[in-house]
Amino acid sequence: MQQNIAHYCPICGTPTEHKDLYGRRRPVCPACGHIVFFTPKVAALVLITQGDSVLLIRRSLDPGKGLWACPAGFVDADEHPQDAARREVREETGLEVDDLRLLEVFGRFEDGGRADMVVAYRATISGGLLAAGDDADEVGWFARDALPELVFTTTKIVVGKWVRGEW
Repeated sequence: MQQNIAHYCPICGTPTEHKDLYGRRRPVCPACGHIVFFTPKVAALVLITQGDSVLLIRRSLDPGKGLWACPAGFVDADEHPQDAARREVREETGLEVDDLRLLEVFGRFEDGGRADMVVAYRATISGGLLAAGDDADEVGWFARDALPELVFTTTKIVVGKWVRGEW
């Protein structure tokens, strides 16, 4: 697991010391008393289906360059996860979605992904024109029995549950 580091206080710039507080070892400023709490990186993932096909994007960047995933991306600090899900679908596929329904919240997987938590939704297309964009170089519909090579544990779980008829 990645270790979080804070050598200096973000408030006053004093070198931090480590103390056991609130159940774990944390950086603390000896000058102003500020405790550094690290926040997780949260991503939103969207499962989009039509009939017996699922919409996937091919990643143009690492991690996972050249492999396929559900549209997904990081949630900004001031953004609701549903808004991030809509934005990521728009950026990566050109489509607009609504009727987002929460499927599952995943914890961190050591699979090359960079999110600590992934909030997975199922959504319905409400507009737009299908076109790859952002960190996707291709977008396409795939039948349950003709899936490309997938990347990221969360995509594999979500698509796997859809293939088995669980979602």
